[in-house]
Amino acid sequence: MSQATVLLVEDEKDIQTVVEFNLERAGFKVLKATDGLDGLRRAQSEHPDLVVLDLMLPGLDGKEVCRRLKQGEDTRHIPILMLTALSSETDRIIGFEIGADDYLTKPFSPRELVLRVQAILRRAQEQPEAEAPLKTAGLVIDPQRHLALAGDRELDLTATEFKLLHHLAARAGRVQTRQMLLERVWGYAYEGYARTVDTHVRRLRRKLGRFSDRIETVRGIGYRFREKP
Repeated sequence: MSQATVLLVEDEKDIQTVVEFNLERAGFKVLKATDGLDGLRRAQSEHPDLVVLDLMLPGLDGKEVCRRLKQGEDTRHIPILMLTALSSETDRIIGFEIGADDYLTKPFSPRELVLRVQAILRRAQEQPEAEAPLKTAGLVIDPQRHLALAGDRELDLTATEFKLLHHLAARAGRVQTRQMLLERVWGYAYEGYARTVDTHVRRLRRKLGRFSDRIETVRGIGYRFREKP
């Protein structure tokens, strides 16, 4: 992971300097772009391991950059960490809806940013355990092939969504608190980011379609995967 390449798309010079310094100190190679179009082109041509993407960019805004990267066959696998001053719940949901893997608001702790980058890359790069596909009442989840089927329909899931679904399904019937999910799926334990779990669950339910009720909310605690519809 320490040799991974991170593309930083950020137009504020001071923030760019701080992020670059901390990522390089953590062992990452850092590429830079100061506007959306240049960031999109660099991601398409250099295929970084991860993109740290500001939303409010000149030329092409970060949401459109994210959308185009996730639509591209050669770039859809690249994880994206959104870094932005837009901190409302709506902005956060939109970011996840268009494919962001995580979302960090300004002002931010440089140490936390590095930890987030490391956690995202671990999720993207970790090798699945050699285990048989999970089959449960119309759903098939195959970690070896990173494949999830709902009926006869293949689900288009990000690495985080797939890990979340597999984690819940593998512990069917057992309540998973938001804190547990943050630690075991996202790889960090910041209590203030429990809403990240809620947003991903909502997005995952939409993708599950008629199987969405398999993930039930345990009010005030977390979530539980139902073994049967």
